[in-house]
Amino acid sequence: MSQATPPSAAIAAPPHASVLLGDDAIGRALKRVAHEILERNSDPASLYLVAIPNGGVPLARRLAEHLGAIAGVEVPVGILDTTLYRDDLIARGERPKLRRTEMPSAVDGRVVVLVDDVVSTGRTIRAAMDALMDFGRPRAVQLMSLVDRGHRELPIRPDFVGKNVPTQRDERVELRSGDDDALEVVLLGRRGEGR
Repeated sequence: MSQATPPSAAIAAPPHASVLLGDDAIGRALKRVAHEILERNSDPASLYLVAIPNGGVPLARRLAEHLGAIAGVEVPVGILDTTLYRDDLIARGERPKLRRTEMPSAVDGRVVVLVDDVVSTGRTIRAAMDALMDFGRPRAVQLMSLVDRGHRELPIRPDFVGKNVPTQRDERVELRSGDDDALEVVLLGRRGEGR
């Protein structure tokens, strides 16, 4: 999983980065995905978006706006920290930084759509599914990712994808944001390069 960078005066990708999706392309992808979610789920009132911090949060909020505009229903948005459910805490050897969890209600009987910015190995999604069960028993869990970069280590596949981006395993893909709430997805060099 990647992280949304903190807001800055303008989105300025480092020289070794390339923009994969600008704000307009992200908006179009989210609108398309909103239609796909509604085509797959006949009862939009049962939907519940759950964002995985950091990058999933602005995406889930925008997706909820699109769903509301198309279906005329207000879709709740929760935020779910997966940190303590990760299977690599010991391997990292550092004290994890906890992020907020804000779930407006239980998920019992709802169709939960997990929203993440970038899916790669599937480990963050596995952690999110474990964490989600602390909030009830959803009728179904679906996965939306703005970017699917491959490299799975677990049998997890997004149901809804904004863009498939083939990458090298050691490259980084990040969602970045600016002061005006504009978003972009950038492909950075290999880990440790240009840092």
